[in-house]
Amino acid sequence: MKLGDWAYARRLYKLSFGFEAAIAIAGLMGEDFFYFSIFSEREIQQVKPKILVTNDDGYFSEGIATLAEALESIGEVTVVAPASEQSATAHSITLTRPLRVRQLGERRYSVDGTPTDCVLLAITKILPERPDIVLSGINHGANLGDDVTYSGTVAGALEASIFKLPGIAVSLTARDGDFKPAAGFAAKLAQRVLKEGLPAGTILNVNVPPGEVRGARFTHQGTASSVSNIIEGVDPRGKHYYWIGVQKVSVNEDACNDFAAISEGLVSITPLRTDLTDYRLLEKLKDWENL
Repeated sequence: MKLGDWAYARRLYKLSFGFEAAIAIAGLMGEDFFYFSIFSEREIQQVKPKILVTNDDGYFSEGIATLAEALESIGEVTVVAPASEQSATAHSITLTRPLRVRQLGERRYSVDGTPTDCVLLAITKILPERPDIVLSGINHGANLGDDVTYSGTVAGALEASIFKLPGIAVSLTARDGDFKPAAGFAAKLAQRVLKEGLPAGTILNVNVPPGEVRGARFTHQGTASSVSNIIEGVDPRGKHYYWIGVQKVSVNEDACNDFAAISEGLVSITPLRTDLTDYRLLEKLKDWENL
């Protein structure tokens, strides 16, 4: 082992094995144990996980500020968030213009792009090393059921999975309210994910009802029948426009989905995957002939 490898090794020992296991591993390294011995137990214990935080409501939103503050208790937090609101931008990246990054403080940056742009630039250009986990939120409003496909908040976590990193999307199911209970829950969940890990290509979509956390349930993505409220008008220059407003939703009843958990006052935690393949239908399609 080269001496330069120990920067990574120290973090690996702390996050994955603990000090005692690190000693045992180092003992198997023979002459390399000398290099390990120059790092004290105290130094190793001070290593904190590196946490990247983004959102789709914008850098100056209350939700992301509260989340970043809560996560500081468990790791080194870097915020890279959109300069302005990017709600419903889904998993989109900006290709038709350059992106500009502003540093607004220590480990605090804004990007004039989407949440996906933010995570992409953070991992490839802004951060000196890869984060251990990415959290996106706290969103002002729920991301339940079919809405996850529109969500910039969910997309921030999905982009983490593209880079083989665990991702958590967090939303408060109210436009306004106290974000602290949701932030505290997110920090606790992040600690568990850092310890246990997530399968490759999987993120957690977390929706938290307003008020104190009463409990949590692991759920599947629900479905709903929705009708968009589209407003039609004419601008001052005489040109017609359409403005897509809030959707009217009728939820399909299912006691195990994300809507049901929220209706019962529980936090909903839904594992989502970047792989959208319908494997059951895929097997049936193999029987189709003469296409």
